[in-house]
Amino acid sequence: MKIDWVSKLRHLLQVWAFALMIATVQYAFMPDRPYGPPLVYSLFIATITWAVIDLGRHMLPSSAETGWPQGWTGLALVLGGIVAGYLGGTRIADALCVYYGWYPPDAGHQDPAQLRSSILITAIAGIAGSFYFYTINKSAYLQRKMTEARQHASEARLKLLETQLEPHMLFNTLANLRALIATDPPRAQVMLDHMIAYLRATLGASLQATHSLQDEFERVRDYLELMAIRMGPRLSYTLDLPPELTQHPVPTLLLQPLVENCIKHGLEPKVEGGSISVSARVEGADIVLDVTDTGIGLSGAESGRTGFGIAQVRERLASTHGAQSAIELVAVSAGGTRATARFPYKP
Repeated sequence: MKIDWVSKLRHLLQVWAFALMIATVQYAFMPDRPYGPPLVYSLFIATITWAVIDLGRHMLPSSAETGWPQGWTGLALVLGGIVAGYLGGTRIADALCVYYGWYPPDAGHQDPAQLRSSILITAIAGIAGSFYFYTINKSAYLQRKMTEARQHASEARLKLLETQLEPHMLFNTLANLRALIATDPPRAQVMLDHMIAYLRATLGASLQATHSLQDEFERVRDYLELMAIRMGPRLSYTLDLPPELTQHPVPTLLLQPLVENCIKHGLEPKVEGGSISVSARVEGADIVLDVTDTGIGLSGAESGRTGFGIAQVRERLASTHGAQSAIELVAVSAGGTRATARFPYKP
């Protein structure tokens, strides 16, 4: 098992802080004696106890949930660590106290009451410390599982939203194709070719929850080509994707509902049609995607524009970026509407 040494160092510092607190409490009850001996005893007993238990548990079969040995093995490890810490730490502290002349260590251990007190403090501190580290390990495990569960839930949610979006677009296209077959078979053939190409690209993208902005713009281009066949000169479009953003990940089918809204509620009701502009840019710490049309504007179909498309895009952004994302729909002063999606930029 790979050991996280940064985590172990953090545990050791916590153990030292706990040992310092115990030494301070002992000194508070015996202010007539020097502070050095209880500090040395606490530090060495705590350090050896921690090393035996926290490092030793990686040498034994451990639970994936807690990272600690189960049953009697775990109990034996804790008791063995406490005993080893007390005996080894006391021996080292005795030698240091004699060497520095702080305090005659034998005098303290000759007193049975003080000896029992020392053993009791070591046992309580060892059990309490072991329980603390056991608890934080279990909490970390549960936190990881919760994070994984949220991630799986978000992926499932994105897939559910995608299954709602794909038939929505497909039915609209098939209805348009049916009308063209009766009125303009050559254009229907071209539209069918574009539709096959679009579905082929969509099938690959549907196997993943996100893809690059370049892939998203290519799918929007395919969709707009399909719509341009049906609307003819009434529809024109521009796509603007900066090179530095081409590989940035986004949820699949993020822009298409916004483009569909532009066509259905902005350009189709307008006799002369209009244009659609799709662009991406970096603004501060965010990526901003704009879908702008020169259609009839919000006043013409406000309720429809804030329905399926906007709701789906909002849900997809929330599933991926949570509260860090936003989408808004505003009227353009020159006429038409602009939908703006915003989410964190991750270079």
